[in-house]
Amino acid sequence: MPNSPVTTSYDNLRDFIARCFCSCGMAEGDADRAAGLMARADLIGQDGHGVFRLPQYIRRIQAGGLEVNARICTLQERSATALIDGGNGLGHLVMHHATQLAMQKAKTTGVAWVGARHSNHAGPASLYASMPTEQDMIGIYAAVGSANHMPPWGGTEMLLSTNPIAVCIPSASYPPIILDMATTVAAYGKVKTAAQRGEPIPEGWMINRSGQPLTDPNRASEGFLLPIGGAKGYGLSLIFGLLAGTLNGAAFGREVIDFNADSKTTTNTGHFIIALDIKAFADPKEFKSDVDRIWAQMKSSPRLPGFDSIRLPGERLAKVTRDRIEHGIPLSAALNTALTELAQDLGVAPL
Repeated sequence: MPNSPVTTSYDNLRDFIARCFCSCGMAEGDADRAAGLMARADLIGQDGHGVFRLPQYIRRIQAGGLEVNARICTLQERSATALIDGGNGLGHLVMHHATQLAMQKAKTTGVAWVGARHSNHAGPASLYASMPTEQDMIGIYAAVGSANHMPPWGGTEMLLSTNPIAVCIPSASYPPIILDMATTVAAYGKVKTAAQRGEPIPEGWMINRSGQPLTDPNRASEGFLLPIGGAKGYGLSLIFGLLAGTLNGAAFGREVIDFNADSKTTTNTGHFIIALDIKAFADPKEFKSDVDRIWAQMKSSPRLPGFDSIRLPGERLAKVTRDRIEHGIPLSAALNTALTELAQDLGVAPL
């Protein structure tokens, strides 16, 4: 039933997303690439940034706020850097292009930094930081979030977003170490998925403008997200916004468009990706073995009372991915209903 939770495979989810994009006029190759990245977000447990976002992307395409067949071009380029213009295309396609370019450059220069402007929401940060690890590289990604949900420390005007960062470091025998975090206590996508599921959000994620805890996700507009580590999280959000937004000629501060409320206006979202070739510093096999050694040291530390294990960043992601490959990707009843309605509206085969 449309109103029941379902479990689906990565392949089925990818094919469904691709059908939806193709029905809106997206070229088949681009639709397949974008769908693969979005479905992977669900596969790795980033439920707030996967197919959950598809109806929102389709609304933007239909409203003219997102270019379905954008022309991505390089505006400035040096041996180890580039600035690309995403042509207001889907962020997944823009950042896939940027990451491939960064890896290509890093093979020669050792490290490469590629910035992007005139892009859009691109899903979870770890999608792009993890790509360089396949070529024995380290990936670092940051972006300006697609809506402002946080004020500067001590203020009340929402001038900052979740501005996430992800760093991915490969290992030999263990999963790669993947730090993927917002500069707010929680990503706004988690607030939205909680609202869709009819669940409260934990105290400590948001406060209202009187400084009181806000736990009803349907009242999120009455307050704002809190930064990680107090003023330090605010500082990180500011710096990442300047590097991913201002440096690239992309939106930051009051220029950021709330893509949750506005489907027509160009967002001019900014990102950057850094690819660092391990060979420029060390033998990749030796380095990854050393990462394994560090991994084992962290895991073997004596634990505080109340902790049954010590986890490393990326460990849960790897576990969730293995589980969903074996048992399928769960979709809530509310999301299943939304996707069924989307398929009907677009005239495509449902999931």
